[in-house]
Amino acid sequence: MNTGYRIALVGDYSPDVTAHVAIPKALDISSNATDHPVKAVWVPTNELSASADALQGFDGVWCVPASPYASMDGALNAIRYARENNVSFLGTCGGYQHAVLEFARHVLGLTHADNSEVNPDAEMPLIAPLTCALVEQNGNVEFAEGSKMARIHGTTLVNERYHCSFGVAPGLVSLFEDSALSMVGFDVDGDPRAFEVDSHPFFVGTAYQPERSGLLGQPHALINAFVCSTAGALSLPSLGDSVSRSCDVGDAL
Repeated sequence: MNTGYRIALVGDYSPDVTAHVAIPKALDISSNATDHPVKAVWVPTNELSASADALQGFDGVWCVPASPYASMDGALNAIRYARENNVSFLGTCGGYQHAVLEFARHVLGLTHADNSEVNPDAEMPLIAPLTCALVEQNGNVEFAEGSKMARIHGTTLVNERYHCSFGVAPGLVSLFEDSALSMVGFDVDGDPRAFEVDSHPFFVGTAYQPERSGLLGQPHALINAFVCSTAGALSLPSLGDSVSRSCDVGDAL
């Protein structure tokens, strides 16, 4: 009997971080909504600083908010492990930022790409301060037509909660053109807010925090999809039908 698909929560847990409190709740709600049991395990970034061996046997990896991490190398190692081994991956807020950074360094070869929150003198500040901080604010995000994210959400327009002051530098988005990583979600000013990796079964990230839905006791389509993907049961719905109770609808991912 399956006692739960194992999801590694990569980050440095603190009860004072709202997202950290919300994530287990959100996963429980999506587990019930999709009929796929999951077991969430916190994995501190320091445990991954040398290698990601500790992630072997996990069905999914969620790189969680609250960066800078105790070990940026640990977070990047975890993300790379999920990407290279086709392990279902979700990155939110800081996890989104570092997933883009990992791809830039290890796929595009941009080894000098960096996070200016950690290295203010970075030669290529791929992760840079937002023009306007998005701390405890809501905002609209528009997804590209036909994208996985649009089909997961069942719409091209969502309104989501943020808690961030840094993000992917809009002027560097062009670096990812013609790569497997596609920026597919943008705010009203055209700044990047979500990505997906086309060549991976499930590798997505958002600047916003869908886990906040857990604090309201509500399922979120993206977290439902993540849970379904860890179970190998995700098929995407057509636009207009978000991933809800059934994971097995629409065309295959």
